[in-house]
Amino acid sequence: MDINEILQYLPHRYPFLLVDRVLELEPGRRILALKNVTMNEPFFPGHFPHHPVMPGVLIIEAMAQAAALLSFRSTGVKPDENSVVYFAGIDNVRFKRPVVPGDQLLFDMTITHAKRNIYKYKGIARVDGEVATEAELMCAIRNL
Repeated sequence: MDINEILQYLPHRYPFLLVDRVLELEPGRRILALKNVTMNEPFFPGHFPHHPVMPGVLIIEAMAQAAALLSFRSTGVKPDENSVVYFAGIDNVRFKRPVVPGDQLLFDMTITHAKRNIYKYKGIARVDGEVATEAELMCAIRNL
């Protein structure tokens, strides 16, 4: 999926859209998506001025956005303005290395459980093959 297709499935826009491309997608199973981290990110001037590091909560958010793409593509439904994906839980998060400008984050998200509109995922974010973040996410798709 290129950015134009991603924009059809996610309501997020700059500066909060955190997925640039989908490299692999197996509906109902897994997604491999990427985020190019640049010095132009709006959070770097304040986090931290002399040592820019991507905030961990934004890495988790990017993983959730990749997971939402997987869920919507798995159901074959394009969300509309009334669709929203909420976090229902975040477990076993581990930050293994900092993510800095120039890094390319790869999000490998796998569905571990799906029932009705509740999905559980296991995810790993890597930079150059090295684990940056691991987490288990639970999300709920709701209509407003």
